[in-house]
Amino acid sequence: MSYETAVAQMFALGHELAQTPSYKFDLAHMRVLLAALGNPENRFPTVLLAGTNGKGSTAATLASILQASGLKTGLYTSPHLVRINERIRLNGAPIADDDFALLHDVVDRTAERLVIEGDLPWHPSFFEMLTAMGFEYFARNRPDMVVLEVGMGGRLDATNVVDPRLSIITDIALDHQKYLGETVAEIAREKAGIIRKGGTVVTLPQLPEANDVIGNAILNAGARAVNAVPYVPPVSPGSDQWLAFNGQRQRYPLDVMGTQIMVDSPLVGRHQLRNLALAIAAAVELHDEGELRITPETIAQGIRQTHWPGRFQVLPNAGDNPEFVFDVAHNPAGAWALRSTLSAAYQNSENAREITIVFGVMRDKAVQEITEILFPIAAHVIVTHANNPRSASPNEIRQAAARVTAGIDIDEAENVRSALDRARKVAGKGGLVVVTGSIYIVGEAMRTLGVRI
Repeated sequence: MSYETAVAQMFALGHELAQTPSYKFDLAHMRVLLAALGNPENRFPTVLLAGTNGKGSTAATLASILQASGLKTGLYTSPHLVRINERIRLNGAPIADDDFALLHDVVDRTAERLVIEGDLPWHPSFFEMLTAMGFEYFARNRPDMVVLEVGMGGRLDATNVVDPRLSIITDIALDHQKYLGETVAEIAREKAGIIRKGGTVVTLPQLPEANDVIGNAILNAGARAVNAVPYVPPVSPGSDQWLAFNGQRQRYPLDVMGTQIMVDSPLVGRHQLRNLALAIAAAVELHDEGELRITPETIAQGIRQTHWPGRFQVLPNAGDNPEFVFDVAHNPAGAWALRSTLSAAYQNSENAREITIVFGVMRDKAVQEITEILFPIAAHVIVTHANNPRSASPNEIRQAAARVTAGIDIDEAENVRSALDRARKVAGKGGLVVVTGSIYIVGEAMRTLGVRI
């Protein structure tokens, strides 16, 4: 089977969030598939992360720290920006096309046999297939540690079949309510499903209703909580001194394991301070457990070398092009984080820019709320849609944003390429174009502009 055929067959299964009405998430089916593969998920140690926002950034940072510490490190994330291979990585490198095709064939043939024999009622979903492929890939390559990002929720997510050394819960907010619940407490209950009996959980204080659920889950499981607060740098209210914005870095000193290091991260924004703290706390905990040799120096190195594109990623202006910022903010909490970081980086007297937003979003998101957060900071907005059946049309976005469009120049573009062409003309060389609203919009924009990921 060719790589192209494997990818086509994967996407033919439907989008990873698309659930056939005849069934819902069910870990029993995932366990049947993995048992038929020889339980690859049991052949490598893991750290499992759940949360609404920040879990990808936290996972990427922790994986980079582990790799900088000399450990063979796997990383499983979702979704992808440009190529599906990005989701399965070993020491920072995505799975090779040939390996992807081979493992797809192995897992797909196993799944088909299980369906024929009646052990599975239907073929595994896109995400179940990809997760099984990732487990098989890691089992064959025997990494020292694999960092697994939950796809959605936690309790019934396909990744939640592992027995993690650590569970990490990042910030929880409203998102995917159709699948996870209508309140923060209900969503937190799904995320807390990654907590293991007698296990260790790394977390930070957050919304009270989420705190209550997570705290009770930890207590009921007899788990041990590790608070990442000591690794969040003190920030004076109203001060943006922490943001040493130089292209795409933020730097600050921090005491880690009795040694002061300089945190020098490509992940900028006040919200990233929490994600960095979670990654540092997890790395220290893994060291303290005595299994992995991690030092303050390798923590600093790993943070510095973290590569996690599409998160306030800056493409400086060149020639007659404006400066671009790519950010995958796709829910209200992410939109507020983007707005705050844009304000700190570009709305001061030294670096003030007029903002043009290229915006597209999935129709199952909180479209109205996201537009009400982001559109008022822009002089121009160009709405478009991604090549994805879930993508809201430009007209749907315009209607959702009707309450905040007064005084804002709003244009519609039939696709991302035409939206970028329009944005270049509107913004001009001295302007700033912010591409946001969905990882799919950002991915298409980066691919169109030839941005390295």
